[in-house]
Parts: sequence; C-alpha cells; structure tokens
Amino acid sequence: MIESAFPIVEVPDMDAAMRFYHDALGTTVVYRYPAEGDPVFVTLQAGSAQLGLGLAEGATAGEGAGMLLWFYVDDVDETTAALARAGYPVVEQPDDTPWGERMSMVADPFGTRVRLARAIRPQPEEE
Repeated sequence: MIESAFPIVEVPDMDAAMRFYHDALGTTVVYRYPAEGDPVFVTLQAGSAQLGLGLAEGATAGEGAGMLLWFYVDDVDETTAALARAGYPVVEQPDDTPWGERMSMVADPFGTRVRLARAIRPQPEEE
C-alpha cells in the first residue's frame, strides 16, 4: 500500500517555475540539485506538504494535461489578485462553493492549473 505521495511538476524553465511557485506563492526551498549553479531539481515546502520541480526539456502541461495542483491559502482573493498583478492568468475568479470553501483557479507559466482554496466559516450547513 502507498505510504505517502510526492508530486513533481516537470517544467521546461526552472527560473519561470521558481518565480511562480517560490516567489509568487511563497513556498520555501528545502532542497536543490545541484546545490550550486542552475538547479535541475528543487523541493519546495508548501505548508505541511512538499512539491518537487524537475527541469525537463520539452515538458508541457496546460488545460487537459490531467493534473491539477491544489493549495490551501490564507486569503484566496488576495493571493489570486497578487498572482494576476504578477501577470499569471486567472482561470476562475474567487467564488464560494456550496460545500464550504472559497476557491479560485490560476495557471502557472506553463499552463498547469493551480487551485487556490480556503475553508469558509461558518460552513454552509452550520448557518
């Protein structure tokens, strides 16, 4: 049985990936290879989870690629707005869901869909 999972996003441009995942989303670098020079692999700490970025020439993503990354953030509206100001496409504007989350969707520089979410208080069934 599976003990844990570690998603790795293959990217064609590590600098652009780091500007999105590290700089714009505020993750922390916990590992990079090689340690000096241009990295070909980076592990990022995203809250209690980790995400890998691996340089892969010709890597493609985008809508329909079969992958969605999901991040819980402190403020969906502000995070979405900050990413839009930085030039990243907003796929879905922030909205409340019937199951009790506020969500939006953005795209990374390569078209990978990234869901931003936050639990709403109170939950709809608690109102």
